[in-house]
Formats: sequence, C-alpha cells, structure tokens
Amino acid sequence: MNRRTINAVIVLGILSILSIMIIQGIWIQKTVSTQAASLAIQEREDSLNFVRFTENTHIALSNVLDDISLQSADSSDLYGAVKQIEPNYFSVDINEELQPYYLETLLKREFYAQQVRRDFQYGIYDCFTDSIVFGSLIEYIGDSTFASVKQSTGAAPVSEAKWNNDGHYFTVFFPDVQQESTATELDTSYSPYFYLIFIVVVVLIFFGFTVNVIMRQKRLSEVKTDFINNMTHELKTPISTIGLSAEMIMRTNFEDQEKLQQYASIIFKENKRLEHQVERVLNVAKMDKDKLSLKEESFDMHELLNEAKDNFEFNQMETGGLIQLELNATQYEINVDPVHLTNVVYNLMDNAVKYCDNTPEIKLKTHSDKRWFVLEISDNGIGIRREDVKMIFDKFYRVPTGNRHDVKGFGLGLYYVKLIIEEHGGQVLVKSTVGKGTSFTVRLPL
Repeated sequence: MNRRTINAVIVLGILSILSIMIIQGIWIQKTVSTQAASLAIQEREDSLNFVRFTENTHIALSNVLDDISLQSADSSDLYGAVKQIEPNYFSVDINEELQPYYLETLLKREFYAQQVRRDFQYGIYDCFTDSIVFGSLIEYIGDSTFASVKQSTGAAPVSEAKWNNDGHYFTVFFPDVQQESTATELDTSYSPYFYLIFIVVVVLIFFGFTVNVIMRQKRLSEVKTDFINNMTHELKTPISTIGLSAEMIMRTNFEDQEKLQQYASIIFKENKRLEHQVERVLNVAKMDKDKLSLKEESFDMHELLNEAKDNFEFNQMETGGLIQLELNATQYEINVDPVHLTNVVYNLMDNAVKYCDNTPEIKLKTHSDKRWFVLEISDNGIGIRREDVKMIFDKFYRVPTGNRHDVKGFGLGLYYVKLIIEEHGGQVLVKSTVGKGTSFTVRLPL
C-alpha cells in the first residue's frame, strides 16, 4: 500500500466522521426543537388545566358555603369568603362552627360535580373553642367515589398552615397539584449532545486504531522489502565470489597447485559464509514457529565477558581498539542458557564494532542488586536516531543507510537479542546519541 492510498483512506475516514457528526447534530437539533415545542404545548395545557381547576374549585367551595349558609340562621353577604392562599391551598370564611363530617360530605359532592376530582385534605378552625379539627386525606378513587385514607407521605399536612385565630373558617389542601405543575419540566440531566460526543470519540478511537494498523503494515512491508534487498545483496556476493573462483580453477593449469589451493580456499570460505547466512535466517524462522526451549544452568557471566574481550581483541579488532571491563557485580553466577546468552553478548559487541567509523572503544560494565544482574555494553559508534531506536528490535529492521552496503546483516541480530533476554524473564534497554555512541543495558533476574 503506497502513501497516496493511505492518504486517501485517511481523508475518506475524516469525511465519514464529519458526515456522522453533521447528521447526528441535525438530528439532535430537530429532536430538541420537537421536545421544546411539545413541552411548550404541555405547559400551555397545564396552565389552562390549572386555571380551570382554580375556577372550578372556587365554584365548588362557593356552593359549599351557600349550602352551609342556608342551614344557618345568619345568611349575610358572603362575598369574598373564598380565598386562594396558595395554588393548592384555599380558605373559606364561615359564620359559625361547622361539623367536620357534614363539611366532608359537601366537599365530596361539590368537587365531583365541578370536575375537581383530586385528592384533598381539610381543616376547620372554631374561634369559640379555639380548636382545630383536621380531616383525613380524601383520595379520589374513581367512579364518583372519594375515600378517606391515612396521611400520605407526599402530601403537605394542613397542620403546617398558618391559622388565623380570628373568626370561623375551614381550609382545603390539594397535595397533588404542586407536583403536577412541575411534572412537565424537560429532563436535562443528560444532554443529547453527550451521546453525540460519545459516538464521535468511539469512532475516532476506531479510526485511529485502523490508521495505526495500516501504518504498521506499511512499515512491515517496507522492512520486509528492505530485508529481501539486503538478503539478495548478501547472498549475491558469496555466490559471485564462488562462481568467479570456480571459473578461475577451470582456466588455471592444474600443475599450479598453489593457485588451485588459493581458489579452493576462497570457495570454501565463501560457501561457509553463505551457509551461516542461510542458517541465521532459518534459525529465526524456527524460533517464530516453535516455542524457544532454554537449557538453563548456573553460568559465570564475568568469565563469559573476559572470554569475549579476548576473542574480539584477537579476531575482530585488527585496526586497533579498546575493550574496557568494569565488573562490579557481586552476584554474577546466574541461571541462564549459556549458548543463547553467549550469542547475545557477541551480537551486541559485534554491532559495537561494525557501527563505528572510528577506532572502537567498548565498555563492559556489570553490577547487581537484590533482583537483577545488570550488564551494560556501551560504545563510541555512529549512534542511532531517536525515531529508529523504538524499531531496532523489530525483526528484519535495519537503520536506513541508503544504497550503502558496507555493514552486512539481515536485521535479525537485535531481534534475536530481545527474544532471548525476554525468554529469560529479563529486559533489554537502549540509549543512543547520534555521533557519540550507543549503550545497551541487559537486565537478567537473579
């Protein structure tokens, strides 16, 4: 997948997300507008119902007052006797004391007649005896029936009202009226835009994950292509050398044993080189296919480092160089696989020599604590760029060097190092500065 295709995928993804946001935003806006309109209509209906309730209650209480006045000797002008103290609380002035049961009967009859079919509670004040009589909560249960029930927890009792000690009067309280006046308020505890934001975040996470997978696949494809190019170059060189040497043998006089021996030696060395390169690739492929099996035993790490120092000074540092040992670990005999761990140390030291433009200077330091044996291998090489450091342990990855092939390899060394160290339950860390050198830290559990 080339860069243009990836860019097209990203652009299409962004356009899709924007389309979702726009469509969802329009839908939410229409929904909110519809809800607001419905709420406004409901509020108007509630307002009309409340006005109707107030008027009907006034009429019902006036009729009750008329009935009470007809039964009394004094039927003077009762204009203004019915008062609305609160939206759900009414007071009615009367001329003399009143029997609660008689009042309750009148209230039930008139409320039903005037379509005031709601729960109510009444109280009577008698100024002669300075006493207050409270009625039970009267519940409308349908079919023209009112029933007395115990005081409900949702109703405000009439006993909480402020009573006037002057004259006779009774009060009527409707506990459910106030609750209905707020029942149509719009629930704004969860804004609909919250769900839009949630959906967009989920889509963005999925889109980001998808782009990340695509980029990783692209990088893997580039790494594999680079590996094939490097392998082709690495295999082509010994094959060409073997072919050239064989051709020279064919042209050389067989009596010249010295030249024959020289060409045969070249063929043997190049064949061994070719064999080692193929074997390295096959070993890594085998480690991927099968679970790595370690043969751990007690192993002296300081002895390994001394042997590695002698070996590199003798075989790989013909141009000079220096290997310094600072072996400060107090516990250096650990349970590891000697073969694999030896390969790890030699791989890291081999890289320190290969990736150095100057005379190599390698430092091998060790120390230990209660949990870890720590080995640090540092050099004065060319260093690694920050963007390449996080990928150097990937299989087949090599730091790009353009068309230069002066450093041999398939990009498998550090992948092998990390694989072996992690199989031992350890860690491998790297710090590098371009132009100054690189430091690898290997931590193995004790």
